[in-house]
Amino acid sequence: MKFALANDRPGRQLCETIKAWLEEQGHETVAMGSFNDDSVDYPDFAKKACDLVSSGECERAILVCGSGIGMAISANKIKGCRAAVLHNEYEAKMFRAHNNGNVACFGARQQGEELVLSCLKVFVEGEFEGGRHVPRVDKMTALEGD
Repeated sequence: MKFALANDRPGRQLCETIKAWLEEQGHETVAMGSFNDDSVDYPDFAKKACDLVSSGECERAILVCGSGIGMAISANKIKGCRAAVLHNEYEAKMFRAHNNGNVACFGARQQGEELVLSCLKVFVEGEFEGGRHVPRVDKMTALEGD
């Protein structure tokens, strides 16, 4: 699978850990930055990564900022992206299974590496159940407008 990755300054180290873990699992990554400790505007980086998901170049994205919230809000503005801050494995499972979520967000200031990687494993391996969830996801998609 191919993942777009993006982060702001607080999320840089955790995003590097995520990138290494994904590549160890045999996945391809496209890192959009930020690549240093300068202060940046996370919506810019969320857009870069989510544009790759929206265009189909990447199947999913993983975004990391201080809380994960700003990245998730930004990502949900991009057509075709369904983002959530994942706090535990159950949320990661339901996000994939019921919402066909494709953008996982994490808070580097709130979540430890071990927790993030356990959620990430569920997000990566999780499948959309389809069925009764399809009309709901279609309704969410319809909210995007043009």
